[in-house]
Amino acid sequence: MAVNSSAPAGPGAAAPSVEAIDAYRWRLPRRGAMRVEGLVYADAALMEELLRGGTEALRQVENVACLPGIVGRSLAMPDIHWGYGFAIGGVAAFDAAEGGIVSPGGVGYDINCGVRLLRSDVPASEAEGRIAALMNQIMRDVPAGVGSHYERGALTDPDVHAVLREGAAWAVRQGWGTEADLERTEACGALPGADPEQVSERAVQRGRSQLGTVGSGNHFIEIGRVEEVYDAAVARRLELEPGAVTVLIHSGSRGLGYQVCDDYLQLMLAAAGRYGIELPDRQLACAPLGSPEATRYLGAMNAAANFAFANRQVMAHRVREAFARVFGRPWSELGLRLVYDVAHNMAKLERHEVDGRERELCVHRKGATRAFPPGHPEVPASLRDVGQPVLIPGDMARQSFVLVGTATGYAETFGSACHGAGRRLSRHKAKELVRRRNLREEFRAQGIEVRAASYATIAEEVPEAYKDVAEVVEVVHRAGIARKVARLKPLGVLKG
Repeated sequence: MAVNSSAPAGPGAAAPSVEAIDAYRWRLPRRGAMRVEGLVYADAALMEELLRGGTEALRQVENVACLPGIVGRSLAMPDIHWGYGFAIGGVAAFDAAEGGIVSPGGVGYDINCGVRLLRSDVPASEAEGRIAALMNQIMRDVPAGVGSHYERGALTDPDVHAVLREGAAWAVRQGWGTEADLERTEACGALPGADPEQVSERAVQRGRSQLGTVGSGNHFIEIGRVEEVYDAAVARRLELEPGAVTVLIHSGSRGLGYQVCDDYLQLMLAAAGRYGIELPDRQLACAPLGSPEATRYLGAMNAAANFAFANRQVMAHRVREAFARVFGRPWSELGLRLVYDVAHNMAKLERHEVDGRERELCVHRKGATRAFPPGHPEVPASLRDVGQPVLIPGDMARQSFVLVGTATGYAETFGSACHGAGRRLSRHKAKELVRRRNLREEFRAQGIEVRAASYATIAEEVPEAYKDVAEVVEVVHRAGIARKVARLKPLGVLKG
């Protein structure tokens, strides 16, 4: 089955076309300057919606397939939508030995935007009646919104540089969390190769007062409960008990990471011209792996990623302290332990088998989650037999999901999965849709306490602006690239 769109052409002369491989995989055949084919994970309904909304994101998948040194396929997860350079939900790997590149557009502005999940021993029945107070306390303790920062206690420049080098470990040394948190964080909360000297003074200044803050847009802190368990054995290993209260934290590197991306885009555009790289889209500005420009960017990107790990570490501990205040017991007695912290928006050097041999690749995940399988050495030792937890948040009213990585996903996607529901409407259209609705009362009627820096944020992030995360996750599960473990239901949400 092939579906042709009437949208303007991508890198070839004709509009993108997709061919169904099976119920959950769609091929974008090679054409024009494409070096590999594209592969999109979607069911028929999600693909129809994607095509109906225009083919910009599909053209971006094709454009990425034109970049030097790409191996395997140019991939897109079922939460795919248009982004800067790469589609959000895009995954691609590049081999340095074959002229591969690194591209800031394949990482994004919000470097290491990611999700952290805490479990607890608190049953939802005990939390009932305290959610409003808990959300109020969290809102007092964790600044949220555009430009949110701490008015007092901003970090010194040497402190920021220490965060950029050490990541979450720096926060733990300051008393925000425990060593056990680091073991359950991707890369133990600090990427090697971070080089604070490659981070501009402007970026450092933007980060000084933003450590431990939520930020804006789709970033949030969500209090929920374990609503359903699909795999009881794995859920027990993750300590996710039916009916227990959970915490999801979604945020990234804030203004510091944004500035790092902004600083390097022009540098990379000049580098592409200098190295003779033909770009199908200027937003895919890049430099060859091993070049001075690529080395500088990776050093700065890793440093910004470490800032994001530390940011989520500090927020998680402040949320623990808020629980302690509201419930009148130490957070350790409440069992607020970290399940996992996983990153999105990264370009990481990893070893994968391609065409029968192991290679070192620069894997770009843009709005995609790492999803390593059982037995992988980078999965925490305590979870290595079940696989890496994959955390997929939904929207303010619908559910979120916990999955684990699989061997199939590792072989097909370089160990990657979706990272959320994926936007369906622009922020402007979302606000138009809900212009005359009382959203706070709508959420309260569903048993969800919503807090936000502004009402506009709630309107922009209304659930109708997103795909149904259950449909997105079902594709990932049915395709076998990650496996469902549990579903979480929101009780309270703080939006940036």
